[in-house]
Amino acid sequence: MPDPFETDYVNLTSPAVSHYAVIPADGADLPVRPRALYVNGSGTVALQDQDGEVVSYEVAAGTVLSLRPVRVLAAGTTAQLIAWY
Repeated sequence: MPDPFETDYVNLTSPAVSHYAVIPADGADLPVRPRALYVNGSGTVALQDQDGEVVSYEVAAGTVLSLRPVRVLAAGTTAQLIAWY
C-alpha cells in the first residue's frame, strides 16, 4: 500500500512507526527503547530509566505513558504493556 509519509522524518513528536508486546524481565533491557508505552491491561508497572532508577506506577487500561524506559521489571509489574517506537 502506498505510504505518503514514508519520506517524513521520524522523531519523538511524530506517530510511532512500530510496536511490540512488552515482556517484563528483571535482567534484560527492552529490545528497542520505546517512545511511549500503551497500557493494554491495568495493574502496576515497574520501570527503570537510563540512570538505573526504578519507579512503580499504578496504571489503568488505555493509558499512554510518555516515558522511555530501558527496562520493565518483572518483579512488581502486573500490567500488560505495548511499546510504541
